[in-house]
Amino acid sequence: MKNRGMAFSYNDKSSHYSVFLYIIGFMFSHSLLEFKPVLAQNSPVFACDITSNPGLANLTFCDASLTVETRVSDLVQRLTLSEKIGFLVSGAGGVSRLGIPRYEWWSEALHGVSYTGPGVHFSGLIPAATSFPQVILTAASFNVTLFETIGKVVSTEARAMYNVGLAGLTYWSPNINIFRDPRWGRGQETPGEDPTLTSKYGAAYVRGLQQTDDGSKDKLKVAACCKHYTAYDVDNWKGIQRYNFNAVVTQQDMDDTFQPPFKSCVLEGNVASVMCSYNQVNGKPTCGDPDLLAGIIRGEWNLNGYIVTDCDSLNEIFNSQHYTKTPEETAALGLNSGVDLNCGSWLSKYTQGAFNQKLVNESVIDRAISNNFATLMRLGFFDGNPRNHIYGNLGPKDVCTPENQELAREAARQGIVLLKNTAGSLPLTPTAIKSLAVIGPNANVTKTMIGNYEGTPCKYTTPLQGLTASVATIYKPGCSDVSCNTAQLDDAKKIASTADAVVMVMGSDQSIERESLDRVNITLPGQQSVLIAEVAKVAKGPVILVIMSGGGMDVQFAVDNPKITSILWVGFPGEAGGAALADVIFGYYNPSGRLPMTWYPQSYADAVPMTIMNMRPDPATNYPGRTYRFYTGPTVFTFGHGLSYSQFKHRLDQAPTFVSIPLEEKHTCRSTKCKSIDTVEQSCSNLGFNVHLRVKNMGKISGSHTIFLFNSPPSVHNAPQKHLLGFEKVHLTPQEEGVVKFNVDVCKHLSGHDELGNKKVALGQHVLHIGDLKHSFTVKI
Repeated sequence: MKNRGMAFSYNDKSSHYSVFLYIIGFMFSHSLLEFKPVLAQNSPVFACDITSNPGLANLTFCDASLTVETRVSDLVQRLTLSEKIGFLVSGAGGVSRLGIPRYEWWSEALHGVSYTGPGVHFSGLIPAATSFPQVILTAASFNVTLFETIGKVVSTEARAMYNVGLAGLTYWSPNINIFRDPRWGRGQETPGEDPTLTSKYGAAYVRGLQQTDDGSKDKLKVAACCKHYTAYDVDNWKGIQRYNFNAVVTQQDMDDTFQPPFKSCVLEGNVASVMCSYNQVNGKPTCGDPDLLAGIIRGEWNLNGYIVTDCDSLNEIFNSQHYTKTPEETAALGLNSGVDLNCGSWLSKYTQGAFNQKLVNESVIDRAISNNFATLMRLGFFDGNPRNHIYGNLGPKDVCTPENQELAREAARQGIVLLKNTAGSLPLTPTAIKSLAVIGPNANVTKTMIGNYEGTPCKYTTPLQGLTASVATIYKPGCSDVSCNTAQLDDAKKIASTADAVVMVMGSDQSIERESLDRVNITLPGQQSVLIAEVAKVAKGPVILVIMSGGGMDVQFAVDNPKITSILWVGFPGEAGGAALADVIFGYYNPSGRLPMTWYPQSYADAVPMTIMNMRPDPATNYPGRTYRFYTGPTVFTFGHGLSYSQFKHRLDQAPTFVSIPLEEKHTCRSTKCKSIDTVEQSCSNLGFNVHLRVKNMGKISGSHTIFLFNSPPSVHNAPQKHLLGFEKVHLTPQEEGVVKFNVDVCKHLSGHDELGNKKVALGQHVLHIGDLKHSFTVKI
């Protein structure tokens, strides 16, 4: 989405920042020209206010006892065409004669209630909201329960803010695009490169946001939105812009990489909305492709909700892509393709003209606003004063609670990844450390920790503050900012040479990687690597390198340097990131995070254009492929890598040696040599097996351990070399043994897509990777 706010640049190093942040954020999160009276009110926006206007009680659409379909039908038939058009855009018009106020659809809640978008405002009444880690770090926890729990807390805070007039009910989150290329500036917003993890994250976070506590299946706590549909992951790379980029994608890659998270979001998460992206896919703008929208989202997946454009997407179709000849044709293309809501104003300006020119029928407009109204009715927007209904008692007391803030700290702890750890380095013993040198441009930052699509956090704990809470520290930034054009070596080396240990907090921030800014280099910016190497030379104690970033970094030099004893990746760890980092460094918490993306060497970025969408390698052109599923070249760290302060031992208890798929006697595969069979086969349905694994904590520290279940299928149909089937997290005390169970559905988990996109189960030898074990089994007929 376009960043329409935050034109103001904050000084990240100000220790006083948290005191006045909400004032600045309030002033600058949106253009001063966009200030609206809603800011001054302390009551929610809602329709059907029968208390103030008893006459509304006679309107069918205000009768909450009726079905949503009946109420929507009644409302739509009462509207004029002009009024209908007003409900096609994010700043939706009101109809005072029917007791319907204006409503702003655009709110964000990527990792906490955000001031990005005009639907949310912070004020003295609620000056802040809990700011969880940026999604990429939360995903590194590989904890589905945590994903959903965070969503539940965010929706509670959103409802509390709605009740005092500071927020809406519709949130355009989460971002479930695949982190295909390490340079993508928005990779930080996503759950990583793997379709299985991304699918599980998306569905769980959506459930947390949407599900109500009264068990109602059709009601919504808030409405989530899965974005950006689809094959969207180039923002601005070497001048190539997302607004007119044409993603050329094979059907196979579409079906086994880019589409699965959106399919899960709709079918398993029951998401209320899907947002189409700016880019084209194979020559067609996604917001103007009836096959992608009406055909797949609405048709195949049966979305119960609305389809929304990314902000000003229709403008980009006309003005950047020159795909249509007139603005009216563009409006009609979007509506006829399946768009229900336009973020922006295009449809409010040009739908009437499109109708007059007979480019779009009123029935299409009715369909669109019906989907929008149905969503608002599921949210209770048409049920009168929300204070009289579920969640009506929520308010300022329910935002930034101690429990919510502790969850932000716990989420960061669970996600932090220990990448390297030399014996005798981490954890540090606080009583043995008389002085700790803390160095680096990210060592005392605040806003950097919360990444983008952020809100005003409850408070900040910087890395320096977190570490200082346990031991005496000496701090030097080493660089004036993360760009580190000139390393301040002397000061840094001086404190490192006398301290008992050194913690260097390096990495990036939004000036390096963000929406509208992809990276070219995936090395540490500027002279950061020089600073690290020079400090390591003179340090008398262990040197712990901490990387704060959204994407991976080529830090091979640090991996190879024996003087750099430990490396941690902390993503953008949220408001409590400094406290969580200290918890891990001092051993109060045993790290269990695993990388949700591959860390590549810079040579990969030099050799591979970001714009090639193919996931699979091409030996003819020396194209190496992408992500752990297909890439075979050198890596700095692999997907799923992460160390612990404990050692965990695995033992396989149960797994099959063969799986037999029953086929009828006349099936063609009984008389010919088939490489695979279609998953639509009757015989493949409901066929599965169990995998049981014993896991023992061999160490002296309690800790959590993530167990991945990968499968390497036979190499037919350009299959992935390895594919994640599932993951489980188990917590074990020292010497405790636990059992982890996986249920493998043959059709669902062992299938892949052939070159034409057909779903197939490969016959022959498959290899399961479980923990550090491998187990072969044969799928036969």
